[in-house]
Amino acid sequence: MAQTTTSTPAAGGIDLNIGKILLEGRAFFALVAIVITFSFLSPVYFSVSNFLTMSSHVAIFGLLAIGMLLVILNGGIDLSVGSTLGLSGVVAGYLMQGVEIPSSGVILYPPVWAVVVLTIALGAFVGAVNGVLIAFFRVPAFVATLGMLYVARGVALLMTNGLTYNNLGGTEALGNTGFDWLGFNRIAGVPIGVIVLAVVALIIGLVLMRTAFGRWLYASGGNERAAELSGVPTRGVKVSVYVLSGVCAAIAGLVLSSQLTSAGPTAGTTYELTAIAAVVIGGAALTGGRGNVRGTMLGAFVIGFLSDGLVIIGVSAYWQTVFTGAVIVLAVLLNSLQYGRSGR
Repeated sequence: MAQTTTSTPAAGGIDLNIGKILLEGRAFFALVAIVITFSFLSPVYFSVSNFLTMSSHVAIFGLLAIGMLLVILNGGIDLSVGSTLGLSGVVAGYLMQGVEIPSSGVILYPPVWAVVVLTIALGAFVGAVNGVLIAFFRVPAFVATLGMLYVARGVALLMTNGLTYNNLGGTEALGNTGFDWLGFNRIAGVPIGVIVLAVVALIIGLVLMRTAFGRWLYASGGNERAAELSGVPTRGVKVSVYVLSGVCAAIAGLVLSSQLTSAGPTAGTTYELTAIAAVVIGGAALTGGRGNVRGTMLGAFVIGFLSDGLVIIGVSAYWQTVFTGAVIVLAVLLNSLQYGRSGR
């Protein structure tokens, strides 16, 4: 009579699988831990109204992070997104205040839709300059976008003389009302900024997963030379991701200015670092070719919910900076462990 034997998985194998699950799902588990921790520390943290308020704050960083994800997937970096956000807000504020034509003495007040279109076009132009410098002139991404960081911030300061455009709500008589719609209105109780973030995330997620451009992006980020030899238009892809990053930054600038109903030249300072942090926490590799929108959104919510939670319990802003930096270092370390272990 034949004997049958059954094998049981080794305890070490089970531990390894659990460790892999925890490592790959670290952003989600971190978000859950943050919510649970601050819910115990503050009675006002765990409420629908507070979650919606925090989500409206996350929308700004999330939009920047989506654009940053595209650039990092390509193996690059975009340090200019914070300044592009600030410049976009200033340009929107300038247009809302009215554009004077000295030769005729006429002041034009463009409608809000025109302000939105022109601001997004500006973001695309800034991104295109970055992309052309990097793709065609071989300027290192770090250097090109660092230079654009200063140029965009300087232009914003020159336009405003260091001041802030206030009261951007518009006037009915001038036909330019509605700018604050992005910042204050809600649909089914959800802030418009959060809905904008969800729509942009959904579109970019579908582009990455279901289109040829998405496949080209992952291929060129993983091995640009091999992708180019395979017929991938690597230069076009590189320019496109920087254009999209600029567009996302401009949208974030519009949402932020709408929320504040004002636009200042220093808005968005250091936001590029927060965007990079969100992408890294979400599991993307800084070397390119690895990452997704879902992880980046989780990373943005981790940073946003952590920062707002620290504010709610009264932690100093200086300590918030320390905690954020520690989270970034830990995320990079975990990324190294994950990709080093998988051998990819």
